[in-house]
Amino acid sequence: MTQADTKLSTHLIHHPYKAPADFESPVVPVHKGSTVYFDNVQAMRERRWLDKSSYTYGLHGTPTTYTLEERLASLEGGLQCLLVPSGLAAIATVSLALLKTGDEVLVPDNVYGPNKSLTEGELAHFGITHQYYDPMSVEDLAAKITPATRLVWLEAPGSVTMEFPNLIEQVRLCRVKGVTTVLDNTWGAGLAFRPFDLLGDGSLGVDVTAHALTKYPSGGGDVLMGSIITRNQPLHMRIKLAHMRLGLGVSGNDAEAVLRSLPSIGLRYHAQDRAARQLAQWLGAQSAVAQVLHPAMPDAPGHAFWKQLCAQDQNSEGVAAGLFSVVIDERFDQAAVDVFCDSLRLFKLGYSWGGPVSLVVPYELPEMRSRATPHIRPGTVVRFAIGLEDADDLQADLAQALAKAFG
Repeated sequence: MTQADTKLSTHLIHHPYKAPADFESPVVPVHKGSTVYFDNVQAMRERRWLDKSSYTYGLHGTPTTYTLEERLASLEGGLQCLLVPSGLAAIATVSLALLKTGDEVLVPDNVYGPNKSLTEGELAHFGITHQYYDPMSVEDLAAKITPATRLVWLEAPGSVTMEFPNLIEQVRLCRVKGVTTVLDNTWGAGLAFRPFDLLGDGSLGVDVTAHALTKYPSGGGDVLMGSIITRNQPLHMRIKLAHMRLGLGVSGNDAEAVLRSLPSIGLRYHAQDRAARQLAQWLGAQSAVAQVLHPAMPDAPGHAFWKQLCAQDQNSEGVAAGLFSVVIDERFDQAAVDVFCDSLRLFKLGYSWGGPVSLVVPYELPEMRSRATPHIRPGTVVRFAIGLEDADDLQADLAQALAKAFG
């Protein structure tokens, strides 16, 4: 039909022009669409999306999301990747895909808080039991594995208090016991260590990673997204089918934003690492600070395990993210700590990390842990996420806030 045969509105929708396909630039095109066209009924019946060989519906993937998934898999050393709307969605999808009524999941006591909430809420409602294990004791993890244990969550380092576990031995234990491991790899981001190749010889790795792309892969503090990465096709398919049944997807524009940021992730990660170490070392010398919790600091909990994994080249200073906490001495009450946080000018009060703006959050540690933390000195924990500001400017900001709050 020609324009002469149709009304204008119909012609605009069914316009025959198609742009040539040989346009190429550094930017990955943004493909957006729910409906995908088929040439004929046979093609509609034969197309498959599970192996990424074609497209059937926007929720199951577009050229933009397929490209992001493949690049993220390479970043972490995986073979398969799924995109979800947030880091917490990645955690939830893995647990829902791999656990059923009667199963047990083991979770480190210093796990990301919303993972605890999910475990104690929805998973418990579905008849899935759980235990919290001491992340710094492989023996405690071994003692808690039962015949019902199907999944072990790992974090390296732990949330807020930044303990670095003996990840190699944790994974080795779970492999011997035949238990699936999943690592929250948001801190490592595929840059600090290789989660699927912990020893560097291909012999040992986690089974699954969950990654909050909201953090370093996005880098702008403006995207919510997560990923689930595997190296085992049957395991990937179990998660992928659950992902499909849950109706999870991400927008083309958000995928574009992460694709645009990925080429600079290494530069940003290492710059934030350097600034964080400078500030952590400086804060460790301040009288109001009782303890610095940064895996690269020699006296930090689990420092030797961080060095084993993240500084395998003995001539290297190792790799760490731009995230650390301090313990404000117990002689200062919560009100004084609040004054310190409120007095910061460059640091903003806010959750998340990995973006250009430095953030600070005070925490009530006893409310977050189910077991004692003797390796953490008494006081109030304050977490810093270092952005891309000049480190000297951030140090000056910390100095004036310390003086105002603690004299």
